[in-house]
Amino acid sequence: MSIKEVRFVDLFAGIGGFRLGFEQACESLGIPARCVFTSEIKPSAIETYKANFHGAEICGDITKIQASLIPDFDVLLAGFPCQAFSTAGKREGFADTRGTLFFEIERILEERRPTALILENVEGLVTHDRADGLKSTGRTLQVILNSLNNLGYSVTWKVLSASDFGVPQNRRRIFIVGVLGTVVSLEGFEPTVCKLADVLLEGLPPSESRLAKLLQKNFSREQLQGKAVKDKRGGNDNIHSWDIGLKGRATKQQKLLLSAILRARRNKKWAEDKGITWMDGMPLTLAEIRSFFDVPNLKKMLDDLVKKGYLSFEHPKDLVPLRSRGTSRMVREAKTSSPKGYNIVTGKLSFEISKILHPDGLCPTLVATDSARIAVSDRDGLRPLHDVELLRLSGFPDDFKLVGTQSEKYDLIGNTVIVKVVQAIADRVVGASVLGRNHSFEVHPKSNFGQLELFGP
Repeated sequence: MSIKEVRFVDLFAGIGGFRLGFEQACESLGIPARCVFTSEIKPSAIETYKANFHGAEICGDITKIQASLIPDFDVLLAGFPCQAFSTAGKREGFADTRGTLFFEIERILEERRPTALILENVEGLVTHDRADGLKSTGRTLQVILNSLNNLGYSVTWKVLSASDFGVPQNRRRIFIVGVLGTVVSLEGFEPTVCKLADVLLEGLPPSESRLAKLLQKNFSREQLQGKAVKDKRGGNDNIHSWDIGLKGRATKQQKLLLSAILRARRNKKWAEDKGITWMDGMPLTLAEIRSFFDVPNLKKMLDDLVKKGYLSFEHPKDLVPLRSRGTSRMVREAKTSSPKGYNIVTGKLSFEISKILHPDGLCPTLVATDSARIAVSDRDGLRPLHDVELLRLSGFPDDFKLVGTQSEKYDLIGNTVIVKVVQAIADRVVGASVLGRNHSFEVHPKSNFGQLELFGP
């Protein structure tokens, strides 16, 4: 009994992680796979896709493509973007899928009726638009699942982590699987143990930045591994700019003062005293600071830290209505009627290195804004992640080509699906829906698997 091929479409394709994982699964099952339609709009993703899948023809905006123009296919793959769903002023909340990008998937499924689908999205989709805090899933996901069920698909979903599939990245994403005629479980994948050292290269040029050199001057290689570089939190796992004198030397007493402010600035009692809505980290007046750190030269120490840039001197902020018509949104604005205070100078992107990874641990979720600030220890110092390491951290082969500027490459990797997770899921979906493996299988009358010779139950 022979199987001609499995045809699939790759929607919101990115750089092709879904396609690569699906093709690998089919190859391991001995089933030919052919991508018959691809849609993507980001230029750097399109160029990367074409560089790796030779001869690929990529259509643009899926919202402008009629479903009837898409060639016949058997499986739909889509890592669809998750748009915000507002329930402001609507009693029904997330009532349907109109106006969302999932609607594009829904309309294609309704008209073309493929045998199977695999979708991927951010973990936050699970609880988005949750009616109350006691329910495990939000209305957004429920509407999506109901829509697929109404189209006749047996649907399962689960949040899976890349770190369980041999990829040392702590990347958790929801996967949704739908099949006509059978149920595919997403439970019981055998975890594959991995660690960052498994994907790291060695002997690459170190960073020549002042921050990197100061970190190496003040700490050993072992002391740096696993540390974060940020001023907004205390703890043994954080290195602060004043610990290495990045903005100028801080005395031992000033370091103790900064640590005390770090701990105290999050106390909700300050917001009550100031008559403002609490926020995580507020400026404290001289008198407030003196209540927990009373030294004779306190003001001089504080002003010196302001001058060097470790502290700011500012009014506290309060929540106020956004000054535009037709919105109930609240924003933070300085409350100028309250006295100024001293606050730690913070910012998510304050330093060119925000995290030094530990080789025995995992890489945090790679996102476009932070990936450039992740560093690793190499023989000669600290350095950013190499392109090959970025690929390995997403399950791609070393010879995969990333096209674009370095910033664009970080963006592409930050938005891709993990290849090995897709491969594991696709192995089950294709095995069940095509081969009838470990499942009873009934061919749906509107299925596109008409060209295939199928194994029965």
